Amino acid sequence: MIEERIRTEFSKWFKSRPLLVKAPGRINLLGEHVDYQEGVVMPAAIDRHFVWAMAAAADDKCNIFAADLEEGVSFSVNDLAPGEAWINYLMGVLDGFQRKGFSVRGVDCVLGSTIPAGAGLSSSAALCSGFAFGINELFGCGLDRTQLALIAQRAEHEFAGVRCGIMDQYASLWGAPDAVLVLDCRSLTHQTLNVNWGGYALLLIDTKVKHALASTEYNQRREACAQAVKTLQRHKSGITSLRDVRAADLLQHEQELEHDTFIKALYVVEEMSRVNKAVDALKQGDLPAVGQLMTETHWGLSQAFEVSCDELDFLVSLAQEKPEWFLGARMMGGGFGGCTLNIVRRDALDEVKDLLSKKFVAQFEKEPDFYLVNLSAGVHIID
Repeated sequence: MIEERIRTEFSKWFKSRPLLVKAPGRINLLGEHVDYQEGVVMPAAIDRHFVWAMAAAADDKCNIFAADLEEGVSFSVNDLAPGEAWINYLMGVLDGFQRKGFSVRGVDCVLGSTIPAGAGLSSSAALCSGFAFGINELFGCGLDRTQLALIAQRAEHEFAGVRCGIMDQYASLWGAPDAVLVLDCRSLTHQTLNVNWGGYALLLIDTKVKHALASTEYNQRREACAQAVKTLQRHKSGITSLRDVRAADLLQHEQELEHDTFIKALYVVEEMSRVNKAVDALKQGDLPAVGQLMTETHWGLSQAFEVSCDELDFLVSLAQEKPEWFLGARMMGGGFGGCTLNIVRRDALDEVKDLLSKKFVAQFEKEPDFYLVNLSAGVHIID
């Protein structure tokens, strides 16, 4: 198990007794690219995670070993200049504590992960959230989970260059077993909605196409939404984000918007409506309705928001051809690669994997990976 591997690795490098922290990745049933427009989203933590072994150092030096990369780095908490990619996130977290007035010292730590990198499961949010949770515990800062999520989000904004919303960090920290969160990204409050999957399971299919959210593509889409808001604010008071906009508002002022801006803003407004429908469907135990909404989300992301790729579209199309196996399918994460998320009949999993693997290899000459996931608790200490 990864917990024992990380604990053992820590003992090789350091003499102190570590705090062990587990920080999960996340899926999102509905509400993609909605969080940074203050909408309601439906994420959940999953049983793929980072494990941290951490102890306070005697000085200002952070000594961090990434077991999966077999790579160690050292830096001072007094010199948090962004450097190598994964270190940027951790420096950003420490900077966040310092900006809140906490005098955190250095830490000794080892980390490892079962989250496939680049699969759209928000490994970066789990990385930041787990580290922030550990720092908070080690130095008694007393911050709550929402405050930690905001520190983790800021680390991505300012040290990694991704202007992400709050959903991923919030879900990693607040997730609950066998439940999704219905998160209001404006008020930063949530309700926990238990889910009974019955004879169905959540299956992730990894295309092996690696995305790079720090590229300009993600930020350009966020800017398109902001531009739509700015235009509509000239005509209607009380608009601060697309959360305050109806489809009718966009249609009324379509001629004032660039076509690309209009299409992307309309996707976001329609996606917010889908989340509301999915909440009602889950409360009624209507999984087929949830699956249908997920599939609608995928094609919105693919055709309107333009963040999909051929491999993702291919897998979703195959799922639609097999309604006897699939309730729904959609691309996972911010886009440009990664996994599809599928609601699949549990007793058909072997057939699903065999058929999709054969067809995917024939089309793209590479094997997809399959991950069966369960909804799990958020960041927590391991005994």
